[in-house]
Amino acid sequence: MIVRAKKRLGQHFLNNESVARDIAGSIRTQDAAVLEVGPGMGMLTKFLQQRGFPHFAVIELDEESIAYLGKNFPGLDVIGGDFLKFDIDGFCAGPKVIAGNFPYNISSQILFKALDNKDSVVELVGMFQKEVAERVCAKPGGKQYGILSVLLQAYYDAEYLFTVGEHEFTPPPQVKSAVIRLARNFSKRLDCDERKFRNVVKTAFNYRRKTLRNALHSMDFREGFADERQLLSKRAEQLSIEDFEYLAKNLR
Repeated sequence: MIVRAKKRLGQHFLNNESVARDIAGSIRTQDAAVLEVGPGMGMLTKFLQQRGFPHFAVIELDEESIAYLGKNFPGLDVIGGDFLKFDIDGFCAGPKVIAGNFPYNISSQILFKALDNKDSVVELVGMFQKEVAERVCAKPGGKQYGILSVLLQAYYDAEYLFTVGEHEFTPPPQVKSAVIRLARNFSKRLDCDERKFRNVVKTAFNYRRKTLRNALHSMDFREGFADERQLLSKRAEQLSIEDFEYLAKNLR
């Protein structure tokens, strides 16, 4: 089945059932509530329903899509509203999985929303613009490595699953897309203040062309800490998560 729909709210609707089936099948957590973001005309929804999760709901902002889902998916828990303003913890008790063919124009905000709810969001599986997916999964040393990479990988195991071409969508976007999986790793615990960690990471990458000595010059670090590691002569993209953690621990 190919669902034709106009582009709304920055979203491109998937028209390939095989891709939708693969996205739904990529969720590893079976015993959690699943929330699909931006289901549109329900291409992914039907395959998520078939997985038999303990609780499954969709959240959609577009009224036309809400009406379509209500008519074509009897019994589906359809939440009308903005995911970015949605109370994830109030959705239901226990662990949660976020899934979807995410709107490109709010994709980074969706990721930060999941990060802000990391204690209950145990997995995220979905479609992003390929460039965003590569940034999320990037390792130190490359241009793709940045704020999203460090902050998300501090808590989640990030995996790039597969690439999706432009013509698998209606209307076709001008970029390729990719499906990724974020799996919460509860053994990953920061040995520093989280707010300081975020501040150091964001500041360092905001001046990523500069060495850390210059990028972080306004921050007050513990005296003599720089002698213990040769970090300040490096640029942000050269540091591991542990390096950023070390910087945050030494920030007064």
